[in-house]
Amino acid sequence: MLQIEIVKQPDGAGVLRCVRQDGSVTWQKQTKHAAHFALHDLTHYAVETALGYRRGFFGLIAEGWDVDDTTGKGARGALPAEAVEVERIVGLFDAERGSGVLWSPEEFNEFAPRALTDAEIQSVRTLRAALFHQWFAIAPGQKMELKFELTSAASS
Repeated sequence: MLQIEIVKQPDGAGVLRCVRQDGSVTWQKQTKHAAHFALHDLTHYAVETALGYRRGFFGLIAEGWDVDDTTGKGARGALPAEAVEVERIVGLFDAERGSGVLWSPEEFNEFAPRALTDAEIQSVRTLRAALFHQWFAIAPGQKMELKFELTSAASS
């Protein structure tokens, strides 16, 4: 299990802190485009949880990777194929959010690394919307806590 904490900063950014089952910690504070990264991290959680990925960003962190290693340029080398797939899907959901328009499954699948069903897309959107609602409701200085389970569906 991975304990995820995102502390909201006054500018809307989040400081991400992940505590692994063995008690080890990795964290990240974004400065450039900082407000985007809290939403990006929550989108990762939604995609990895709703679609059952185990070796996306949070799965790798749970395995012992440090946040800096997940760029694919760290000591661990290139990202596993599953993590690359997850990043591309998260990028599509980020792009959809930025466009302000809900995309059809056909529009998603034009660029997706694998075909996503309407049910999968809706599942991610539903979880992400709940996470965003929770994030926007907390005050600066407060933290949002999530649990990511590698063996079963994660829960917030």
